[in-house]
Amino acid sequence: MVLPQGANPDEFKVGNDAYTGPGHIFNSAFLDGLDIEAAKDAAIEKIEQMGLGEGATVFRLRDWGISRQRYWGCPIPVIHCDDCGVVPVPDDQLPVVLPEDVTFDIPGNPLERHPTWKHTKCPHCGKDATRETDTLDTFVDSSWYFARFTDPKSPTPINKQAADYWLPVDQYIGGIEHAVLHLLYARFITRALNYCGYLEVKEPFAGLFTQGMLTHETYKNAAGQWVEPADVEVNTEGGIRKAVQVSTGETLSIGDIEKMSKSKKNTVAPEDIFDTYGVDSARLFVLSDSPPERDVQWSTAGVEGSWRFTHRVWDQFDTLPEGEIACTDETAAADLLKAAHKAVKFVTEGFESFRFNAAIARLYEFVTIIRNADIVKTGSKARREALTLLAGLIAPVTPHLAEECWTRLGHDGLIANAAWPKFDPALAQDDAYIMPVQVNGKKRGEISIPVGAPEEQIREMALADEGVKRHLEGVTIRKIIIVPNRILNFVVG
Repeated sequence: MVLPQGANPDEFKVGNDAYTGPGHIFNSAFLDGLDIEAAKDAAIEKIEQMGLGEGATVFRLRDWGISRQRYWGCPIPVIHCDDCGVVPVPDDQLPVVLPEDVTFDIPGNPLERHPTWKHTKCPHCGKDATRETDTLDTFVDSSWYFARFTDPKSPTPINKQAADYWLPVDQYIGGIEHAVLHLLYARFITRALNYCGYLEVKEPFAGLFTQGMLTHETYKNAAGQWVEPADVEVNTEGGIRKAVQVSTGETLSIGDIEKMSKSKKNTVAPEDIFDTYGVDSARLFVLSDSPPERDVQWSTAGVEGSWRFTHRVWDQFDTLPEGEIACTDETAAADLLKAAHKAVKFVTEGFESFRFNAAIARLYEFVTIIRNADIVKTGSKARREALTLLAGLIAPVTPHLAEECWTRLGHDGLIANAAWPKFDPALAQDDAYIMPVQVNGKKRGEISIPVGAPEEQIREMALADEGVKRHLEGVTIRKIIIVPNRILNFVVG
């Protein structure tokens, strides 16, 4: 028995509910006084000494049923013979090719009812036999295809030399359902391939990034049936949101925001979005709405905002002057180029660290700077360089728009084949940074500090700030704490 921590063994009584917390064993002979884990080890050791059994580690793994009763998927290459039993398909008959004349008008596996495909001859005895009509779970294929991709034209399933050179995969990206099942299967199969000598690596992926899901509100009618968002109109009356089914006029109940799924019909048809706003706008919204590891709630207003941004971008290229315009303000031109190179640095770092939403937010700021830059003051040369860098930065997010912008700039070839934009470290560096100023730990102001300024200059600037000066009146400064490039704090008494 387990005695809870702090309990008196003379007064402890067993109740109706089992105790599952920590404690020590009592009233259990040689186990008395041991904690739970030590007692388990001692009990196993005693049983082994008595010859009544052996200790074993049992993993909580379940069998993986890899067969599916459906058409799509790789056919399982076995043949069923009444005399020979289950017989593998000979190598010279591989791969087993699925028939293309199947029908889906009747529920069930179309391979099972195909008039000819499943009928064949037994490779051993030559008698009539039938093919296996179940297909493999698609996770079987995706759990090792990365090894095949290292040399997709190899006559053998895996070219070990190529696989050993390229693997493991640098970055694995998938939804949470892949981070559990598919990741487990891929690791399992990779271990098996390693054990059998086909691969040198034991782990298939060097890095894992789990992305969020697209979500949407759910809607139900009075009969409890799910209704698609395309058939729903939502209005706000008196501060209360109400949903109406467009096709019937029936008032609907608005449910939770959940992962888009066919079963709950809270999906948005991509074709409708593409036809209205374009593929680039849809992609831009998904990437810009929130960090990629978090769920994204789909909204028409959100994709409309992305659509407007693509138009603002195109306006800058559409109004690009044909000839050269001389710069009339060197400072304005330098500021534009500095903003451009700082944007390249920030966006590049954002993409490389999966901070897509932060990188896109910086693109929004950069486009605003270009729009506000006077073409006469900056000249067409500086503007063209800024736009060239912008076209490269938007290419991964809005590729179709980027290609049009690239052509508008007069470049040959595709921007997809061009080098990624590079920034000049000198131009990308900030001339100044903002430092918060505290008095006894409470923020009382901010000062703009030139990069490389000495501590004496920082103290003088802080003391000159009007907001800070008000909180220093009539008090004694006992200490000034400066954390370089981060914060300044006056300790007063």
